[in-house]
Amino acid sequence: MLDAVRLRLAESGQEPTPARVAAALRAQGRLLGDTAVLAVVRALRSEMVGAGLLEPLLAEPGVTDVLVNGPDEVWVDRGAGLERTGVRFRDAAAVRRLAQRLATAAGRRLDDARPWVDARLPDGTRLHAVLPPVAVGAPCLSLRVVRGRAFTLEELVAAGSMDAEAARLLRSVVDARLSFLISGGTGCGKTTMLSTLLGLVGQGERIVLAEDSAELRPDHPHVVRLETRPANQEGVGLVTLRDLVRQALRMRPDRLVVGEVRGPEVLDLLTALNTGHEGGCGTVHANAAGDVPARLEALGSTAGLERMALHSQLGAALSVVVHLARDRSRCRRLAEIHVLERDGAGLVFTVPAVVRGRDGRYVRERGWQRFAGLCERGAG
Repeated sequence: MLDAVRLRLAESGQEPTPARVAAALRAQGRLLGDTAVLAVVRALRSEMVGAGLLEPLLAEPGVTDVLVNGPDEVWVDRGAGLERTGVRFRDAAAVRRLAQRLATAAGRRLDDARPWVDARLPDGTRLHAVLPPVAVGAPCLSLRVVRGRAFTLEELVAAGSMDAEAARLLRSVVDARLSFLISGGTGCGKTTMLSTLLGLVGQGERIVLAEDSAELRPDHPHVVRLETRPANQEGVGLVTLRDLVRQALRMRPDRLVVGEVRGPEVLDLLTALNTGHEGGCGTVHANAAGDVPARLEALGSTAGLERMALHSQLGAALSVVVHLARDRSRCRRLAEIHVLERDGAGLVFTVPAVVRGRDGRYVRERGWQRFAGLCERGAG
């Protein structure tokens, strides 16, 4: 019965209102009472409108990720690690229909010929979906919720992500117009932190964002947002992050921001930061702050940049690395602040300036004097 009503409404492009569902049922020769019709409406709306069964989870305050591994495996992250929910889909086909409908809403294709999609939904939610047989057993969905507004530093302090002194140090990095990268693993809060810090930029400055998926939401009056675009079905129209960085340089940015450095665009970003674009920033995946030079070295190789050339550019372009991590309680924390130095061979390495101890307190390390000097010179 549900399949027939669903097909009829899909063919007409209509939403499942009580009147339309009742009409569709009558067309099948079925007469149901009001209560039964409303039950059918609720079932269909959960499949045909918005994110369906996942809508209540996405609407919860504090939810950052909703993950679907199968019809009876739905997980949510409320900021303290993944929790399994009681949400259940009727079958794997229902998960597939939801994934395809969300992909269509994002203007992307998802079918057997193109069994995965990475896109941004109209409300800003990041969608990633994979269909069988690439995903073994059942379709898998990953939804990353984009907060409507950025957190303030005070809110991050209240949430335990850092203490007031660490917040003051981050503010000094922005005020001094130091170039910086925020590093960390997946889901540790890099985008959240970057949005917060961009909100500290002076209101007279122009921020230009280049992102794969528009997730940054800085609380700032002058922001220009650029987003990549995949090729169409004919294989044309591709716009890469590297294309966006090059265009951003022609848009008079006071702060050039790359949402996530993950490929050849690292060359254009370092070049920009070496040609008078102070205060540029972005995020990068890395296990520790000390791993960032090696990570950038690997990314630079994809752009044909030799090792020594990369380190030469890096040493002159980047000032600070802010590293985030999840602690044993799975809470996101500011873990380290590093500065960059060169060794005798000219290779760049990071030196810890401030490190969060096991007791939650931040301790000054051997890079502190250099960090303080950079902030002082920049502010001056």
